[in-house]
Amino acid sequence: MAALLLYRAATELAAPAVAALLLWRRLRGKEDAARFAERRGIASLSRPSGALVWVHAASVGEAQSALALIERLLAILPSVSVVVTTGTVTSAALLAERLPERTFHQYVPVDRRHWVRRFLAHWQPALALWIESELWPNLVLETAVRGIPMVLVNARMSERSFANWRRWPGIVSPLLERFRRVLAQSEVDGARYRSLGAADVVVTGSLKYDAATLPVDARELATLAAAIGARPRWLAASTHPGEEMAVADALRRLKERHPGLLTILVPRHPARAEDVRGLYSSLGLALAQRSQKEAIAAGTDVYLADTMGELGLFFRLSPIVFMGGSLVPHGGQNLLEPARFGCALLHGPHVENFRAIAAELAAAGAAEEVRDAASLAAAVEALLADDALRARRGAAAKRVAEAGRGVLDAVIAALADELAPLAGPREAGIARA
Repeated sequence: MAALLLYRAATELAAPAVAALLLWRRLRGKEDAARFAERRGIASLSRPSGALVWVHAASVGEAQSALALIERLLAILPSVSVVVTTGTVTSAALLAERLPERTFHQYVPVDRRHWVRRFLAHWQPALALWIESELWPNLVLETAVRGIPMVLVNARMSERSFANWRRWPGIVSPLLERFRRVLAQSEVDGARYRSLGAADVVVTGSLKYDAATLPVDARELATLAAAIGARPRWLAASTHPGEEMAVADALRRLKERHPGLLTILVPRHPARAEDVRGLYSSLGLALAQRSQKEAIAAGTDVYLADTMGELGLFFRLSPIVFMGGSLVPHGGQNLLEPARFGCALLHGPHVENFRAIAAELAAAGAAEEVRDAASLAAAVEALLADDALRARRGAAAKRVAEAGRGVLDAVIAALADELAPLAGPREAGIARA
């Protein structure tokens, strides 16, 4: 507990440094200038009347996992509204396109007590649902002080995070004790949370299985399909720094056997597009950039898809998908998203955030692990050369994605006690179903 008190004191003493860091991030485009005050707990929207559920999702991946849960909550509790908080500009852009009615987005306040208290005083949530794994001490403790029930939903704990938290039992244990329940993605995650001090842990599975298939604009799909024509193509999706070089090396190897090959590249963070473009230009690769409305020509090697909310479009166009964040030690990106489109899947060894899902896909023959540019090129080459192999992999991926559905029902059932007080007379039975 002493370590937690020290943290709380440090966040107050470091107020000038925190303000300077926020300003630096704003100048670099990492904060939303138009809504900068939200990071200090100053709401930019009025609170709706009635009961309000607060859903906190750190970034894009967590926000996407939460969307199906939010839609279900709104369906079974028609008198309830939802406020969703995230911490990144990219997640805000995604949610602006996909949040349903009666749902509002705000940036999560930076973890200073005064800012957190201001946020909570304005929104006054009746229930707080934290998605996956982000634990900010002041945010947790100030929410608990107000008597707001908290549940950690879709909880995961990577091996690295588990090792780090074990060094700070005086911080993590008091935080987890404030949660009424932890709904874990897997038995391994559940065991780690119990070890760290969570009292009530239920394994419900990953909400990613029940996420909706990513949207596809039919008009854009037809336009791009016509531009690509019959050219062979593959997709490197959600790539991180260091992976674009491996993709470029793989592409140069593949061009010798497939001179018409088109590589579609979607960086995880579109703001990195100019760096990626500079790298590929220096390597002599012909590139067309989507945000600049550059057309795919016969000689285009790489289509740089640096836009938000269009990943479903490129999954639909590409029967072969390498999922990024996995050749570098990031933890991987969501493999179920391309699996729903029947894509043959490739990923690197660093899939800690999706270990159980990756193992299930591998066991079904739906995904293959690659370790570097050479093995990536070889795996793409095998799939390009064998239509039957590509089709089998894609069909297996789709089966795995569909077979896992049903997690959302388990989550709603596990939340019944927390949802019941929010329900009106006509809704109470539904909330407990």
